[in-house]
Amino acid sequence: MLVRNATRSLLYRRGLLSARPRTYATASRERVRIVEVGPRDGLQNESAVIPPEVKAELVNRLTKAGMDIIESGSFVSPKWVPQMAGTADVLKLMKRHKGMHYPVLVPNMKGLELLLDLLSKQPKSEVPYTDEIAVFTAATDAFSKANTNCTVAESLERLSAVAKRATAEGLRVRGYVSVVIDCPYSGKVDPAKVKDVSQALLDMGCYEISLGDTVGTGNPTTVGTLLHTVIGGSSGIPASKLAGHFHDTYGMAVANIFTALEHGVRTFDSAVGGLGGCPYSPGATGNVATEDVLYALRGSQYEAPGDLEAIAEVGTWISKTLNRPNASRVGRALEARRAREKLEKERENDGGAAETISAKL
Repeated sequence: MLVRNATRSLLYRRGLLSARPRTYATASRERVRIVEVGPRDGLQNESAVIPPEVKAELVNRLTKAGMDIIESGSFVSPKWVPQMAGTADVLKLMKRHKGMHYPVLVPNMKGLELLLDLLSKQPKSEVPYTDEIAVFTAATDAFSKANTNCTVAESLERLSAVAKRATAEGLRVRGYVSVVIDCPYSGKVDPAKVKDVSQALLDMGCYEISLGDTVGTGNPTTVGTLLHTVIGGSSGIPASKLAGHFHDTYGMAVANIFTALEHGVRTFDSAVGGLGGCPYSPGATGNVATEDVLYALRGSQYEAPGDLEAIAEVGTWISKTLNRPNASRVGRALEARRAREKLEKERENDGGAAETISAKL
């Protein structure tokens, strides 16, 4: 015992042994922001017009499931996007909470004026219908003309006035750039053009720019090249000012998110149940599913808002309500697991009759 103590004393003096056990600090997980776009971008491509009550219920369920940024509608002409009719009613019907954000898409000054008129009539004691708008343009003239009947330059000129007015009214402004990888009308997109358009949106007052792979053809290589161009160089845009908006047409959306994370991007748009598509991008499927994103981040260095199980249940509900397949792989897996657990519970309660009935079916 004396020899052991003497040896330890010698090691202390030589700095080879600490006087107290060494402890390691657990690194805190980085926060990833999720902008839930299901109620707006997710529903805009549905064939049927969805009642405001259903849209409001979707927002409410997403809120209960832990989402804190929910894009809730669009003040666009129902003539062009009939699925977005009734946004004012949705904002009135849904349950709003302090500290949360419910952005709405505003394509032009007329849409902004409709929103401002609605806000002016709201009682001051209530949580505002919204405190944020989103404006959008594209990286190619061909897509911009198909979507808004104007060139990119013309759209930026229009949006500058919208952003200036919205900012003056105390609203936050977020910008979207569509077709950042491929354009369905003009093909491959130059990343330098995406950078220029993104910078123009920042210059007019947007606090963040969401880069949209609208067609869903991006993969980790093309997304990496895009972000290297947009973020890199002396005039690069900080990753903190960017968000990723990936459609899952080729099943690459989650992989693209992890590529964006490697480049420093920490905000991503997603839609519960993989809802979505774009009426001006033929063949594009829905947004990356919120459930798939949350599951992919499990156990990683990143944390994101939302309860996966609860959000998956919302995805199941809205998919059945719309009479469409659930596009979330994770959502379908969890739904199947819930069905198995329900069957097992029923089997326990009725002594095996449920299993017999199931086998016959």
